Amino acid sequence: MKKLIVVLTLLSVAFVNAQAYQGKGDNKFQVGANFQDNATGLNVSYDFGVGENISLGLSSTYALGIDEKLNADFGDRFDIKARFNANLGNVVNIDENFDVYPGLNFGLKNFGGHLGMRYFFSDGFGIYSEFNVPLAKYNSDTLTPAEKIHNQFTVSFGATFNL
Repeated sequence: MKKLIVVLTLLSVAFVNAQAYQGKGDNKFQVGANFQDNATGLNVSYDFGVGENISLGLSSTYALGIDEKLNADFGDRFDIKARFNANLGNVVNIDENFDVYPGLNFGLKNFGGHLGMRYFFSDGFGIYSEFNVPLAKYNSDTLTPAEKIHNQFTVSFGATFNL
């Protein structure tokens, strides 16, 4: 009986149709951890499909794990960004459950770029990782360590959900 349950479970997982990006009208919500020099934090994002391979969204990060010596206030810890993604999962055609999305973002701290990847295990749940880099910082002066938060290379990873 145990073998039958295991076989049925494996077969049901094999036939799950979890598409990573479905085009216009697609909704993705992501929540995860953010890592950068001198800070770790929480990242949340939402993307809405506006075309076959294009999505627009918002991303916000709040830095939690900061050394007290940095003297970072709320404005240093918080960032929100409008983002544009080119969802290329169906172009690179690795797996229908996989999406890779390079993009641009316009935030409170800088104008930047990102490269993200999502993999869905089911219709509603998957994992993501994302790499962000500032292309142009709004403050061109020498930045304090607190001002460098969200103004440097960052890595985020966590869970992604179809809404």
